[in-house]
Order: sequence, then structure tokens, then C-alpha cells
Amino acid sequence: MTPPMTPSATAVSPRQAGSSVSSAVSAATIAGPPPQTRSESSSRRITTHELSSDVRVAVARLSRRIRAEKADGALSDGQYSVLALLFREGEKTLSELAEHERVTPPSMNRTVNKLESAGYVVRQASSDDRRKVLFVPTDAGRELVKETRRRRDAWLDRRLARLPPATRALLADAAQVMRELADS
Repeated sequence: MTPPMTPSATAVSPRQAGSSVSSAVSAATIAGPPPQTRSESSSRRITTHELSSDVRVAVARLSRRIRAEKADGALSDGQYSVLALLFREGEKTLSELAEHERVTPPSMNRTVNKLESAGYVVRQASSDDRRKVLFVPTDAGRELVKETRRRRDAWLDRRLARLPPATRALLADAAQVMRELADS
């Protein structure tokens, strides 16, 4: 069921703000005032529900697009995530990896087995407890992470370079807000 129209609900969402002229004419005919441009939309009041939906969808789509830029397309996102964690934080046990990725140990075992068979990680016995097995990235695994990061940064850099300086400044502010949201 569609919620009743309120003054804030009749405003055009940021997603709709960049629509074509014909859409704008249709919206003006149906909804009353013409839709706002992107710069005008930032000054209007939108509900937190509208904003949460728009941000969630935009972040998910951008994240999915950036993840597509990886050096080994045969790796799943989960496998790459584990390899990147080992690259960033160093050796980990199977249970530490499973806990970090929020999966079961048997599922993590399948992931590290695939990484090991691809030559990206090796198993090593812990120096303080020989019964404990640690997973460590190989040189090939470290290079894969570096190359994937390089590709992802290059892809995003090319797109950001096309934006006007004011929009890039706005994105810099938004990135700070998104970091704060992620840390809350």
C-alpha cells in the first residue's frame, strides 16, 4: 500500500532528480511543482527513509561494480575477502577467519582450500603451538591483492576525474560521513 502523500513525500528523490526533460514534464503535470535538480535536491528536506534507501542502493551498486575489478576473476568475492584480510592483518587461524567473515568453520575450510590450491595461501604451524595451523598469503597471493587494489583504484579514479570539482568535494564529505556510519 502506498503511504499517504505528505509535503516531504511529494518531493522528488535524488535518484529522480537527474531524470530527463520528458520525465520532468510528466512529474510536474502529476505531482505539481517541477522536480529539483541535483544541487537543489541537497537543500530540500528528505525523509531518513528515502535517504537510507537511496544510500543503501547506491553503495551496494558501487560496491558490486568495484568488486568486479579484480585480478583473478576465478576467485569469488568471499575468497578474495579472506585473501585481502590475510594480506592486511597477517596470519590467521581457520576459526579467526571464520569469525571475521561470519561463516562456519567448514565453509571457511572450503574457502582456504581453494585459495591454497590456487597458490594464494599456505598453511603453517604456529611457532608457539605446533598444533595450531595458520594461514599465510604467498607472494602470488600478495601480488594478487596489490593488483586488484590497483585495478579498483584506477577504475574509480577514472570515473572521479570526470566529475566537476564541487562534486568531488561533496563526495569527499560523504565518504567521511559513510566512514562514521560504518564505525557506529
